[in-house]
Amino acid sequence: MIQKEEFYFGSRDGAHKLHAVKWIPETEKPVCILQIVHGMTEHIGRYENFALAMAKKGILVVGDDHLGHGLSVPEGEPMGYFCEDDAATVLVRDEHRLKKMMQEQYPGIPYIILGHSMGSFILRNYLMRYGSGIDGAIIMGTGMQPKRAVKLGWLQASLICILRGSKYVCKGMDKALFGIYNSKFTASPEDSGHWVSVNVENVKAFQADPLCNFVFTANGFKTLMQLILNLYDKEKLAQMPKTLPVLFVSGQEDPVGDYGKSVEKVFRSFEELGMENVQMKLYPGDRHEILNEADKEQVYGDIYRFILQRIS
Repeated sequence: MIQKEEFYFGSRDGAHKLHAVKWIPETEKPVCILQIVHGMTEHIGRYENFALAMAKKGILVVGDDHLGHGLSVPEGEPMGYFCEDDAATVLVRDEHRLKKMMQEQYPGIPYIILGHSMGSFILRNYLMRYGSGIDGAIIMGTGMQPKRAVKLGWLQASLICILRGSKYVCKGMDKALFGIYNSKFTASPEDSGHWVSVNVENVKAFQADPLCNFVFTANGFKTLMQLILNLYDKEKLAQMPKTLPVLFVSGQEDPVGDYGKSVEKVFRSFEELGMENVQMKLYPGDRHEILNEADKEQVYGDIYRFILQRIS
């Protein structure tokens, strides 16, 4: 029987405790550890079906709720707020702390990290700093937003932090960013979340989940923009280990990836950087959350095959 274990560990911000979950397979020794880095305005619990499917194949799956997300948010603190000092770096270091904890518990086990959406930006930052310590990376639902637009977003969020405070909930920025995503899929601006998935039941679950679909604070948007801006630093990008196997997966109808175009752009940029083992697969008809679409079993299978190649 697969064992689900919840635990907490200290964030690198020195103040918060992060909620985490691991799904432990029945096998005496896991064949691999898969760490999930979840996306914006969601939590690690939404990955349970995928985690169980991987655990049935002998893979130990682990992931945390980021600062400002899920059960890591202290009572009285707004969701979508990370921390005051260099939150973009703290998020990356939190994932590294979890990875080191797991490796201490399970020494010598192959280690792969999967990052979805905002988690893909965290993972891409991670690869520039700690990439040599893992055996593979799965970059899901990513994109490459224009640098000028991201810089303007960072400046806007920074100004709001100064004028209104870092915990100010930025409904205007949220509408400007995600309203565009949603407008292609629904005529109603109030009916949010349809850009996330073709699967109507998944959209309804996302909308109804009290730990999802909230609005980021000014601090949250500033941090998100900083994570993306870091990905334009050619000097840091050059530090990614060239032999690291990387798999890009995304929905062909995902607006975050500009409907596949910016996913291909990132994929090509990795090749141009000299990355020797980079793969990409786009899923026709799928939107942002490919783990929850009608063809999810195919997505699960493709991810599992990538993992098998890493551990065989």
